[in-house]
Amino acid sequence: MTCAVRGIVCALMLVLAAASVSPRAFAATRATQFALQNGMQVVVIPDHRAPIVTNMVWYRVGGSDDPMGLSGAAHFFEHLMFKGTKTTPSGEFSRIVARNGGEDNAFTTHDFTAFFQRIAKDRLAIVMKLEADRMMNLDLSDENVNTEREVVLEERHTRVDSDPEARFQEQLEAGLYLSHPYGRPVIGWPEEIRHIGRTEAIDFYTHHYAPNNATLIVAGDVEPDEVHKLADQIFGSVPGRGIAQRMDIPQPPRLAETRIAMTDRDTKLPVLMRIYRVPSYAEATPGVAESMEVLAQLMGGGPTSRLYRTLVMDKKVAASVSATYDGMDRDAGEYTITVNPREGVSLDTLERELDAVIVAMAGASPDSVEFNRAKTQLIASATYKRDNLTDMATDYGTALSIGLTIDDVEEWPDRIKQVVPGDVRKAAQTYLRKSQAVTGRLTPPATPAAPAPARAPAP
Repeated sequence: MTCAVRGIVCALMLVLAAASVSPRAFAATRATQFALQNGMQVVVIPDHRAPIVTNMVWYRVGGSDDPMGLSGAAHFFEHLMFKGTKTTPSGEFSRIVARNGGEDNAFTTHDFTAFFQRIAKDRLAIVMKLEADRMMNLDLSDENVNTEREVVLEERHTRVDSDPEARFQEQLEAGLYLSHPYGRPVIGWPEEIRHIGRTEAIDFYTHHYAPNNATLIVAGDVEPDEVHKLADQIFGSVPGRGIAQRMDIPQPPRLAETRIAMTDRDTKLPVLMRIYRVPSYAEATPGVAESMEVLAQLMGGGPTSRLYRTLVMDKKVAASVSATYDGMDRDAGEYTITVNPREGVSLDTLERELDAVIVAMAGASPDSVEFNRAKTQLIASATYKRDNLTDMATDYGTALSIGLTIDDVEEWPDRIKQVVPGDVRKAAQTYLRKSQAVTGRLTPPATPAAPAPARAPAP
C-alpha cells in the first residue's frame, strides 16, 4: 500500500471511528486538582485500565525565562537535574527508574520544563522521592556544570548546527518574533550557552526550582486521596522559596512581512516555509484558537487536506505539504505552512499556488464535507491520544503551565464541535496575513553552469 493510499485509509478510519464516539467520552475520566501547603499544585487523572502510572513534575520556567544574554539556560538546567544529589549520584536517577521497570525523560519549551517517569503503580513512591530529592538537593558543582555544558553544546551541534532545516527554522523564528524571547532558540545560541557557569546555575535553581513553582501530575491506576497522601508525605517537606516573577514581555508589532532566503550546501531539497504569528489558546478570545486548529487540519492535515489535494494531486507543483497550528503558549502562537516543490518546479511558482489556496480559504467558507471531516479527525485524534498516559498527562500539564485550566482540557472536543465554517473563513481572513508572517526559502547552492566549449579559431 502506498503512503498516499495508506494516509487516506487511516483518515477514513478516524472519521468512521470518531463518528460513534461522543465528545463526552474524552472527559469520561475527570482530573482532580489540589495544592499542598508549600504551594505545589497537584493534579490526579485516574485511569484504571492497567496497574501503571505516569508521574510528571512541571516547572513554570522555560526558554522565555532565560536571563538576557544566557539563552538556553532553562534547557541547560533540564540537563543539570540529572547530575545527581548527595544521596543519588550522577546518572543514578535513570538507572533506579530502569531497575524498577520504568522509563524516564524530560523536555523544555519556551514556557515550561517537565520531567516524567512511567512506572508500575507500586513504584510510584520511589520516583516521587527521587523528584523531591533533586528539587532541593541538586549537586551543582563546577565539575557537573562544566561537563554538562559541553554535552548541551554537542546536542546543539547534532540537532541544529548539523541540520540545515533546523538552522533555517531557527532563523525564521528569530525573524518572526523580533525582540520577544520566543525568537531565541530554547536550546540557546552557542556563545551564550558557553557563558552559563556555576554561579548562573545556582541562581537559576534557587529562583525557579521549588515546589511553589511546580505542578505534580499523576495519571494512571490511582485515586486522588492516595496521591494526596503520598504527595504530602514526600513533597510536603520540601520548603517553598522566593520565586523569580515571570515577566510579561510585550510582543513588538509586526508591520510588514519578513522574507528570508537561505542557501545551504547540506540541503538536498528546496523548502518553502511560512510561519504566521497568531493568537494562542492563552491569549485568544473564545473560539479563535479552536477555529485556527480546524483551519490547520482542513488545510494541511494529511492527504485529504486542501493543500495536499490542490498542490500535490491537482496542480502537481508540490511533493509534500503540511499546515500546523501551535497554540499552546503563554504568548503568541504559530501557524506554520511547509511545502517542498516537485522536481523542476520553481519556488516562485510554488508560492503563487500556495497563496492562491490561502486566498480561497479566506474568500469562502469550506464545504461541509471537508469541514466536518477535519473536525472529526481532530476529535478522534485527541480521543485516541488519551490511550497513552504520558500524552494525556502532558495535555493537562501543558495547559496548566500556560495559564489554562482543567476544564479547558476536558471541554476541548466540545469547543471544536462548536466551530462553524464561517469561523474558519474568518480565521483565515484575520490571521493569515503576510504582515504577520515570515516567509523563508531554503535552497541548495545553484549548480555552476558548465563552461561553454572552446570555439575553434577562425581560419
